[in-house]
Amino acid sequence: MEVVWEVGPATARQVADRLADRGLAYTTWLTVLTRLEKKALLRKDTSGRAHVYSAVASREDHIAVLMQQALSQAGDREAALQHFARSMSPHEAEALRRALEEHSR
Repeated sequence: MEVVWEVGPATARQVADRLADRGLAYTTWLTVLTRLEKKALLRKDTSGRAHVYSAVASREDHIAVLMQQALSQAGDREAALQHFARSMSPHEAEALRRALEEHSR
């Protein structure tokens, strides 16, 4: 996902080349991309000779979904949010404050 979010739509070969330092075979990257497609994280364009994979959602949208999923696991959502807020830097807290104000409008 990191490669596709960073460079945009990419073929399996481009992903494999970008991550060559990990020492994995090209077929392993094909398997990873196929699994990400089956999980609806990537979409595959088969119109060309090489299949091109692109992200279904931005990194930020994906992280937001993960955060919502984590919050849904909390027995006490308010307590979980308070703990999360206390763990933020002042800059992050201000960004969250602005987002909440915008959401309230």
